[in-house]
Amino acid sequence: MTLRQIGVEEELMLVDPDTLALAAVAHHALRADERDGVEKELFLQQIETSTEPARTADDLARIVRAGRREVGEAAAAAGVRAVALGLPVLADDGADVTPDDRYRRIRAEYGELADQALACAMHVHVEVDDAEEAVAVTDRLRPWLPVLLALSANSPYWRGRDTAHASWRSQIWTRWPTGGPSDPFGDPAGYRASIERLQSWGAALDPGMLYLDVRPAERYPTVEIRVADVCLEAEDAVLLGLLCRGLVETAARAWHAGEPVDPWRVDELRAMSWRAARHGLAGPLVHPATRELTPTRPVVSALLAHVRPALADTGDEVLVADLFEQLVARGNGAVRQRAVHEATGDLTRVVADLADHTEAGWRRDAV
Repeated sequence: MTLRQIGVEEELMLVDPDTLALAAVAHHALRADERDGVEKELFLQQIETSTEPARTADDLARIVRAGRREVGEAAAAAGVRAVALGLPVLADDGADVTPDDRYRRIRAEYGELADQALACAMHVHVEVDDAEEAVAVTDRLRPWLPVLLALSANSPYWRGRDTAHASWRSQIWTRWPTGGPSDPFGDPAGYRASIERLQSWGAALDPGMLYLDVRPAERYPTVEIRVADVCLEAEDAVLLGLLCRGLVETAARAWHAGEPVDPWRVDELRAMSWRAARHGLAGPLVHPATRELTPTRPVVSALLAHVRPALADTGDEVLVADLFEQLVARGNGAVRQRAVHEATGDLTRVVADLADHTEAGWRRDAV
């Protein structure tokens, strides 16, 4: 079989190396780094990796690490540090809109929604054959996405407050009128009609503002899975990328076999995502097969079983299982943030720890 290509985009925060407050210097970092792997985002306090697609797990690991290294080096050239952090942690962190016409229009139209949208996520693109397959896959991925959110959770603190969630970023993002899960679209015409209607109502200025958990991509022949926080560990980003490809391949096979879309309601999917955001790895989560609250490990085991044939065909089954066990053993970003805060009582120390950990990762991988 031909391996579907995977592309990963990761957003990282920029912080002052002394105060650990967010630093509005993305424009300086971009000028300091002329490579293609670094891009601007909505706010000057964040920056995004933009890497080439990969077919193999080894290539995916390489490009994720290379993207983080490029962002880290660009930040260092601008006198700041890049941090794999889902939300602004400190109370006085700013949020300055990037001087770009589109971003200014978003701020002018959506006001406080835009002001509170400074957040760092991970987006995974997985190759599809055509528009029909893209929509069919989009419709079938929906109940599994909360599991990915739970694995990636990395945003328990927001502007000086403990949110009591593992991923508060995801809850902020669902405030957008186009954010979160969707009903099935059925076919490309149904999808196009839906997004054109939302744009005509002003719920989105353009297709790029369709902030759905999963959507057919506009610029690439891919499905874009947008549910995850930026992961603290590069290895976890690789795990999620491989799981996303497994989910897309499994969904495509189900569609080609004539299997119907599971009849999940949007309110149920939102509740599933909320549980994943609230509890993260600690669980329990909603089991996509039984629809019952279930401890996290059996739910993830169900996900692995669901995608196992696809992972076996790509040769990724053992690696994915190993990466999952590593994640569970050490915890995700939310677990680490809470551990540091519990030990120190100081949110500045939380940011410092994640900054050190992020930098140590990309410097190690650069050797």
